Amino acid sequence: MTRSDDPQKNRTPASRPNPGYAFLRLFTDIRPGEAAKALLLTLNIFLLLLAYYLIKPVREALLLVDKDAPRIKSYLSGAQAVLLVFVILGFSWLASKVSRHKLITWVTLFFVSNLAVFYVLHLAGVGAGVMGIVFFIWIGIFNLLVVAQFWGFANDLYAPETGKRIFPLIAFGATLGAVAGSRVAKLIIGPLGLYNMMLLSGALLLACIVLAVFIHKREVAFSPGEEPPERAAQTQPLKPGDGFSLVVKTRYLFFIALAILVYNFINTIGEYIISDVATRAGLAAVAQGKAESMGVFIGGFFSDYQFLTNTLALVIQLFLVSRIFKWLGVGGALFVLPFIALGGYAFISMGATLLLVKWVKSLENGTDYSLMNTTKAALFLVTPREEKYKAKAAIDTFFVRGGDALAALAVFVGTTFLGLSIERFAVLNIVFVLLWISLSLMIYKHYKLRRGRAESAVKADS
Repeated sequence: MTRSDDPQKNRTPASRPNPGYAFLRLFTDIRPGEAAKALLLTLNIFLLLLAYYLIKPVREALLLVDKDAPRIKSYLSGAQAVLLVFVILGFSWLASKVSRHKLITWVTLFFVSNLAVFYVLHLAGVGAGVMGIVFFIWIGIFNLLVVAQFWGFANDLYAPETGKRIFPLIAFGATLGAVAGSRVAKLIIGPLGLYNMMLLSGALLLACIVLAVFIHKREVAFSPGEEPPERAAQTQPLKPGDGFSLVVKTRYLFFIALAILVYNFINTIGEYIISDVATRAGLAAVAQGKAESMGVFIGGFFSDYQFLTNTLALVIQLFLVSRIFKWLGVGGALFVLPFIALGGYAFISMGATLLLVKWVKSLENGTDYSLMNTTKAALFLVTPREEKYKAKAAIDTFFVRGGDALAALAVFVGTTFLGLSIERFAVLNIVFVLLWISLSLMIYKHYKLRRGRAESAVKADS
């Protein structure tokens, strides 16, 4: 092996990583020359998630003025899924007309302009009830599409093996942004007010545009030898076609889409389980004089639940994700969350206590927000550019909301006509987890084939 082929073993003392690299290597396998781009992307996704979590409480505050809000929310997930069909078709069309930095700029500016419109409608006196419904639908589309777009961009910047090492660090920015956003929102929503929070979120999104354009231009200008040879294509629009067509005609993408739909079905059923168990526990606590009111009990419980979930997500993202990728690979990482969910819902099916459900859902969601989100992004490292942007956008939006809508239907049927207990809903989730594991096996098979072809292509080019 030549000196240039193995920079880790053959670097001179002057080229050894500085203490900053030594610190980053505690969390992921990052090598000299990789930190700048990785940290810029980490900052980018941090700001995106910060912007989303600043306005996430606004969604609840606007919608919950209606006493029928819980029922309305289940219907609105179906409305989001329908609208996402048109959104993805429009996104795919735009991606075939402009280069990637312009795509990111125009899509993000569109959402920024929407926030400005909401602010103007508020000034014009539009009621919170109507605004709450519209904003709920909008934010459910916004948060999925901008994150999917970001990960398409990140996939476009890295070769498969490099991305597998770097993505755990970048994904930490998303996890940290979610935690920081929820904490900051709690502190400033009172002084600023709901609609000023929208403006602040819009300002953060503008900063994200600046960062994305800077990263794009830096990448085009800087061409290290280990990067893929098709760099010139990164400044061109994508080939014609829409994300849904890519998903339907490609088995690898189709299995990923089905797995995402099935998991979101499971997760939404799980959220129903914890909400129902917490409500029953709250009523009992109030009746026994152990809680001042339902509001105090529910607020305290879900605050603790979210804190535990976010803490687990941070720990897993920082210390486990990169190591799981190293030990099991991206394909192997697919199976960690399904088996956690399988064990968790098996315990719940034997008796759903509040403490048990809290820990099962916290571990499930913490693993989802960290390991699973990173794995879902890394699966697209072995895909062509059209699939990175268009297919990923379709999968991470329509199929996510489709799973939510199917779960809402299952809860309606199960409670209204079948009288299912919480334990029976847990059994339903076990059945779907087994389906999820089967789909993961198919994804793993096709991922290995694609990774093998990518490695062969790199060897042929060298």
